[in-house]
Amino acid sequence: MEVFVEEIININDQFYILASSSMADNRTRVLKHGETFGVFDRYGDIQLVGHGTQGLYHEGTRFLSREELFLNNGRPMLLSSTIKEDNALLAVDLTNPDLYHEGQIDIPRGSVHVFRSRFLWNGVGYERFRFSNFSLAAISIQIGLRFESDFADIFEVRGTKRQHKGKQLHGAVGKDVLVLPYEGLDGVLRQTRIMFSPIPTELSVTQALFNMTLDPKAEMLVTVTICCDIGAKLRTCFAYDHAVAETEMELKAEQSEDCLIHTSNEQFNEWWNRSLVDFRMMVTETAEGPYPYAGVPWFSTPFGRDGIITALEALWIKPQIARGVLGYLASAQAKELKMAQDAEPGKILHETRKGEMAALGEIPFGLYYGSVDSTPLFVMLAGAYYERTGDLALMRTLWPNIELALDWIDTYGDQDGDGFVEYHRKSQTGLDNQGWKDSSDSVFHENGELAEGPIALCEVQGYVYDAKQQGAKLAEALGLPERANELRRQAEKLKQQFEEVFWCEDLSTYALALDGHKKTCRVRTSNAGHCLYTGIVSPDRAVRLADTLMNNDHFSGWGVRTLADGERRYNPMSYHNGSVWPHDNAIIAAGLARYGLKAGVEKIMTSLFDASLVVDLHRLPELFCGFVRRPGQGLTRYPVACNPQAWAAASAFMGLQACLGMSIHASEAKVYFTYPILPVFLHELQIKNLQVGKASVDLLVRRHKLDVGIIVMHRQGDIEVVVVK
Repeated sequence: MEVFVEEIININDQFYILASSSMADNRTRVLKHGETFGVFDRYGDIQLVGHGTQGLYHEGTRFLSREELFLNNGRPMLLSSTIKEDNALLAVDLTNPDLYHEGQIDIPRGSVHVFRSRFLWNGVGYERFRFSNFSLAAISIQIGLRFESDFADIFEVRGTKRQHKGKQLHGAVGKDVLVLPYEGLDGVLRQTRIMFSPIPTELSVTQALFNMTLDPKAEMLVTVTICCDIGAKLRTCFAYDHAVAETEMELKAEQSEDCLIHTSNEQFNEWWNRSLVDFRMMVTETAEGPYPYAGVPWFSTPFGRDGIITALEALWIKPQIARGVLGYLASAQAKELKMAQDAEPGKILHETRKGEMAALGEIPFGLYYGSVDSTPLFVMLAGAYYERTGDLALMRTLWPNIELALDWIDTYGDQDGDGFVEYHRKSQTGLDNQGWKDSSDSVFHENGELAEGPIALCEVQGYVYDAKQQGAKLAEALGLPERANELRRQAEKLKQQFEEVFWCEDLSTYALALDGHKKTCRVRTSNAGHCLYTGIVSPDRAVRLADTLMNNDHFSGWGVRTLADGERRYNPMSYHNGSVWPHDNAIIAAGLARYGLKAGVEKIMTSLFDASLVVDLHRLPELFCGFVRRPGQGLTRYPVACNPQAWAAASAFMGLQACLGMSIHASEAKVYFTYPILPVFLHELQIKNLQVGKASVDLLVRRHKLDVGIIVMHRQGDIEVVVVK
């Protein structure tokens, strides 16, 4: 059973995503390439449904808000709809309903088959219709396509009301082209240019009509090309078949670098493959390298925190993503104090946006730094990337950025000098809460009272601890022993202080945060699980914390809830106060594995796998509701969750790594497996083309009654596999 919910709006949260209709209920289909994404219904249409999210978007603007197919002015019947396994193409099978003329059935249902395919490439939407007559008589039919372009900024689609908008200009109609222009208040001309082949029978600013006669078993093709043009220069478009070929070549080039995973469980393989292609789809090429955009539709843009965590999740199979993330964030690192952007020297980006509202400053996110954790996470990723790849040359290049980030931690991050990193919004329009749970009601005391800033989150102290440890390793590798020793001393001091201040003995967990009065927020949250991941937790308390996270108050059956049942603000339908997030669970699983607590790892991995069995396309969404798992029933969807979401897709990668206890040390040319396990649903696992430096290895992992065996099937180059049991 699936339940769809809507959350009561907190009027203090100005960037709340309105939920007047449920994306889960709409069951949309999503395509993305680069800066362009499309949200379609199952027919392949773009409909004006409620406060709909459907549309074709480019650089933060909706270039097409309506596209609907009609047969003789009636909507066709849906036969099937799917996204190809490689996520490149939406394929839809349609047919005609009974079509009447003067009260009589003129074309019986099922006479005409319509195969519709569409994909995106380089800012252009390509679409082809194949109409086939399977009846025994010739058929005359009118094909209609209706269009609208509202040029809404993505924040308008999310629910933000604007006082003024730009001008919708008069559309231009040629014999085979329709242009819908818009001049924004930012002075930028945006145009939706729609081209048709063959030439339509009729074409206006709202629709294209094709009158066709099909002989028995005959077929006809109609191609529609939709270009998202910005400025005076028109975007280059190609013929449909040429664009298909270019897309396939691009995908093959990406796939050739992949580490391949295949298991004895076909359902797990489907989840893994969907996660991999979703992850690949969310990655956008930038001038500094590949970057995983956060999620569709709300967050299809670079986010610092999301990009770093996604890169960490995928590091063992796709280290080149981490390189791109580090390069991009280093290039955008804040160099000066800008209160309106919550920017401070050395701080790492929270998010950046394109689009009219960002350009005009109507939202603060054009270039925004209101994230307390992206800066230590940046240093963590740098250290983890070096361990995985041994790429010392990049670390030399990035070291000034790493030092700037470490300096921000010690100065702007800890302005009161108490040893903990806090946040407090300085921008008038920025985010109130600046950890990963950034909704306005996510940090509070046990009585439900919201915490006042500056706020020191528990997981952020863990990130800072690990950042200093990773910084020390990098300093040592770069020949800076004194700096390395100083960073280690700082890390150990923080660890001791953290244990003394944040641990809640009676709750067997760490406090969510310290408020501005240094009072602990004594609530049980998943944030503490991130502390396991960073290693700041003492071993004895790690066992107790694991028990807390795995008990029935915290663990729903589908995963660890963000907030334990019984806490004052617990709401399983909320965004951050009782829901289940796959990436959150993957990080907790990796933290449990760090302390050898593999029972919890298996429990989380099994719950995520089970969730993948009951969601559409085996695609884990950004989050789902935290209701307790009911026997024989599916999970409860969250109404406006991004789907796909990069760090949700990559949760499969980190979860499997946690099970295997895998770590890769390129400088030693070794792959370690520490206390490896396979969940009960996996008997055998093959890993092919696991690359370490210039070497690679193929492995077979097999579960036995009492342990797991790892066999080297093929080895190329200098690489050693070490199993610790």
